[in-house]
Amino acid sequence: MTNTRARLLLPFAIGIAILAVSTASIFIRFAQDDGMPSLVIAALRLTFATAILTPLALTQHLDEIKRFTPTEILLGVFSGIFLAVHFATWISSLEYTSVASSVVFVTTGPLWVALLSPMLLKEHLAQTAMIGLAMSIVGGAIIGLSDACVWDGGLTCPDLVNIMQGRAMWGNFLALAGAWAVTGYLIIGRKLRAGVSLVPYIFLVYGMAAIVLIIIMFASGNSPFGFEAKTYGWIFLLALLPQLVGHSTYNWALKYLPAALVAVTTLGEPIGSAILAFFILKETPAITTIIGGLFILTGIYLASSRR
Repeated sequence: MTNTRARLLLPFAIGIAILAVSTASIFIRFAQDDGMPSLVIAALRLTFATAILTPLALTQHLDEIKRFTPTEILLGVFSGIFLAVHFATWISSLEYTSVASSVVFVTTGPLWVALLSPMLLKEHLAQTAMIGLAMSIVGGAIIGLSDACVWDGGLTCPDLVNIMQGRAMWGNFLALAGAWAVTGYLIIGRKLRAGVSLVPYIFLVYGMAAIVLIIIMFASGNSPFGFEAKTYGWIFLLALLPQLVGHSTYNWALKYLPAALVAVTTLGEPIGSAILAFFILKETPAITTIIGGLFILTGIYLASSRR
């Protein structure tokens, strides 16, 4: 595909990616309601995605896979490890801290990508893009705090001391580690996708992530067996839509867009999740969620306007 054609498709593709990734929270909720532990969900998500990819990768892209250089393989392995660590740490953080605090810390990912991209990728964002990045992160923080803050004659939020101590402190650190891990995943993806086709790249990365998550799953004492067929159906959809359509589209875009810009667009996920939850789960978003969503959308527009 030529760069010109790809750039014409990018806005549409990114929109599809955001919508696809936004379904993750719905499918995860259904699987959790059926009793499946979060680490099992993460491990099976990547395992199913790799299994679906395998026939295509080995029949249509085997020659390119065989031509992987040792450096490309090593970077792909690290990218997969980062992806696995992202899922494992972020999901685990929810056992120690609130959803609100976890979301606030994990959505700092674009900030770390923007800070590291000039050094590691020689990519610098324009001032307008930096303003957009800041607005998107503020919007993510607003959405994250929307579950914890209440309006009772004034806005009341948890004290900072409650966020930064004890079990909550550990959970917040895990969420921050999830942000650091996704940073490594996106930066390596940006570097490798310049010379590696999409399917061979995600086959290597998703496969490595699946192996790491399976090890973490068994090490934590969990088992992937014994659940209803319906529950595995939710995981299949989780692998098909959020992973193979959503994440893979982000990885496709990394060939044409700076890593920091792709990272900013991932912040559209909470907006899509809120919209889907409204129609599917009958959950009405809070006014703070809507305000945060407006910040994110404005930030994405500003960050991408020069592109």
